[in-house]
Amino acid sequence: MAGRRPSARRRTADPARRAAFDALRTVHADDAYANLVLPSLLTQRRISGRDAAFATELLAGTCRLEGTYDQILVAASGRALGSLQPAVADLLRLGCHQLLGMRVPTHAAVAATVDLAAATVGERVTGLVNAVLRKVAARSYEEWTDDLAVGLDPVDALALRTAHPRWMVEAYADLLPADEVEDALLADNVSAPVSLVVRPGLARVDDLLDAGAEPGRWSPYAASWSGNPSDLAAVRDGVAGVQDEGSQLTAWGLSRVASGPDLGWWLDLCAGPGGKSALLAGLAERDGARLLAAELAPHRARLVAQGLRAYPDPPAVVVADGTRPAWRGSAFDRVLADVPCTGLGALRRRSESRWRRTAADVDQLHPLQRSLLTAALDAAAPGGVVAYVTCSPHRRETAAVVGEVLAGRDDVEVVPADAVLPELPSDAFDGPFLQLWPHRHGTDAMFAAYLRRTA
Repeated sequence: MAGRRPSARRRTADPARRAAFDALRTVHADDAYANLVLPSLLTQRRISGRDAAFATELLAGTCRLEGTYDQILVAASGRALGSLQPAVADLLRLGCHQLLGMRVPTHAAVAATVDLAAATVGERVTGLVNAVLRKVAARSYEEWTDDLAVGLDPVDALALRTAHPRWMVEAYADLLPADEVEDALLADNVSAPVSLVVRPGLARVDDLLDAGAEPGRWSPYAASWSGNPSDLAAVRDGVAGVQDEGSQLTAWGLSRVASGPDLGWWLDLCAGPGGKSALLAGLAERDGARLLAAELAPHRARLVAQGLRAYPDPPAVVVADGTRPAWRGSAFDRVLADVPCTGLGALRRRSESRWRRTAADVDQLHPLQRSLLTAALDAAAPGGVVAYVTCSPHRRETAAVVGEVLAGRDDVEVVPADAVLPELPSDAFDGPFLQLWPHRHGTDAMFAAYLRRTA
């Protein structure tokens, strides 16, 4: 219409960006998980293909680099992000990632974010969003972080550059050679590939390869997939699933340690959400044994049962507290204790978790981890085997737990992990334990200790 002001035109938000924005608001407002919220939104709104891939990277990348983006936005806007409406802060974060992390052309990134701001918050904030993002676009990510790092000590500068909290950087530095620390941190910022796993006895890796998957790197049950896993009939039918290769290796290792009792029962002590249970169930059946899967949270126990649905005679799933066993002691040949942890080893997949976790969480989880390992050892029969597993490399969640528990017992021996999984390279082991890394092995940073209960 003639004479109509440009700012008054009807704004239309790009569907992919709108989905990423709505998911990010849910992540921040409801403490939701990005990798759970977005897929349902994409399905509901029938967003697929390249648009779905764009929305996925926009949300995941924004969540991963949020801490550093926030510092850049403070410098570009001249104000604390807390002084802005939360939705506006999220709009700026999404725009920041498009400009600095996705290489979207400046005009497209700014214009699309301004349109998104108008459609979601209102025209009144479009000037602010436009002005701040144009300042952000004036420099690259490296230029921003170099400038902001002036005056910081080396640890804080590395934390800023790699978008990790300082305490996580310190934890990595405690575990790795100095020349690997930055590589390990940067590997957390690269989206993890889709790794598939077959359920032993129900499907073969060749079935996945025939459907277009690629062979896995380490696990004999793994394949790599580049698209949507639900496109595969094997995944829809439950004879295959999505599981990181590192996670597969920890469970496979438990099945490979020589076990003496032969009672015919295996236990998954903390089974939710069920990926390892689904693999162990097939491995147990292969060896003539049965699996009992225990999970404290009822909703997670339902996920375990769903993952086991394809087995003709599915393992029993019980809602039970692993620290207060619902079973008699010394009853199992093999026990998996995949304990709750901070998830530092899965930061590629849980993009928002690095900004939620604190060093205090490590200390809070430590007593629970000790209690669960103690319960797992008590559940194993003499000669039986326990795998203590975490998806965190933090020493206080891994070797320290094992050392403290074993210091109070004289009925447990450590089985060297390199003898259990000799196919892996030497850098996959830390002393007698398995310790995988994204930057070395392309897996999550999984830890496993294999322990045998003696007489």
